[in-house]
Amino acid sequence: MADETDLIVLPEALFDGEAEQPRAERAVVIRHGHIHDVTAAAHAPPGRVLRAPVAAPGFIDLQINGGGGVMFNDAPTRETLRRMARAARRGGTAHILPTFITAPGTGYLAAMRTVREALTQAEPGTLGLHLEGPFLSPARPGIHPPDAVRKLAPGDLDALCEGVGGPLLLTLAPEEAPPGAIARLTKAGLTVFAGHSEADHAAMSRAAEEGLGGATHLFNAMSQIMGRAPGVVGAVFGNARLFAGIIADDIHVHPANLRLALQVMTERRLCLVTDAMATLDAPEASFTVNGKTIRQQDGRLADAEGRLAGAHLAMDEAVRNMCHLGGARRAQALRMASTTPAEALGLGAELGRIAPGYRASVTLLGDDLHALGTIVDGQLPDGGRASG
Repeated sequence: MADETDLIVLPEALFDGEAEQPRAERAVVIRHGHIHDVTAAAHAPPGRVLRAPVAAPGFIDLQINGGGGVMFNDAPTRETLRRMARAARRGGTAHILPTFITAPGTGYLAAMRTVREALTQAEPGTLGLHLEGPFLSPARPGIHPPDAVRKLAPGDLDALCEGVGGPLLLTLAPEEAPPGAIARLTKAGLTVFAGHSEADHAAMSRAAEEGLGGATHLFNAMSQIMGRAPGVVGAVFGNARLFAGIIADDIHVHPANLRLALQVMTERRLCLVTDAMATLDAPEASFTVNGKTIRQQDGRLADAEGRLAGAHLAMDEAVRNMCHLGGARRAQALRMASTTPAEALGLGAELGRIAPGYRASVTLLGDDLHALGTIVDGQLPDGGRASG
């Protein structure tokens, strides 16, 4: 029976997260926060209608440090999460893993508490938490404060295994983790990625045996492929079970390597991430990392020495870049922003597809793949430019 409160999405092209080709003349019926039906447009029931050239599963960003003029590390509060999620939705992202990078001591516990509270209160857009550090390689800190990089201690394991009530992604350097630590973390439900790591192939193989799930910002801050030293990149390429995030901003990764990663890993293992900072939806903002002022110039975020500090990138732009620079087909790039991240987090049965029973998170885009609106669990938190 039709419900007049239904939200009906009528796209010209529906990318459902699975099919290689878009479907035409389809209606997505959203009811009570879930996708109730996908039917012929001519048979759509009464309800509030949204039209857009393109509809895709709601984008999921596994790595976003800030947005809307704020950084999660600076203020790990519910208000920061709201501003970050709002900024991300402007680029089509329905769900974020707010990312808390290396901080002194157990600073990450504040981020865990905030995200736990947000999930308890069903904060729109906050899906879980990404802790990037502090358990990194001292040889690969990047912009992270080197003095705060440290090894994983027993107390950290206990705290991390308590979780946050939702997806918890931990980036660490496998070669710095004690034997059995990754196994314990993954058994507790965490997703563990390698990043900021000098790991050799043997260390990556051991980590994979313990349950390592993938790698953070592929190619950046990690050991590279050499003739007799495959490094982190080679280990990820060679293990069909591992996922990887990649920053497609034409700054962090050369287009040739975008194409190579797509060819080797395919869209079923490669996830688009933004690594966005405070400048997302606030391009004039400046911020500090490790006591250094970071500014945006010509799309590049860097400190005074030119060291990269995250990306000035929205997810819809990453999708366009993956098509134009990485040679991806639209279905591939849209999957890399939605379905594959959901699967990397073990959420492939509830997010990342437009199919009956799935959570109703949908990204609406123009023909040019610029975001027009973002539906989050059946709601349009910010309205949008999709036509009624």
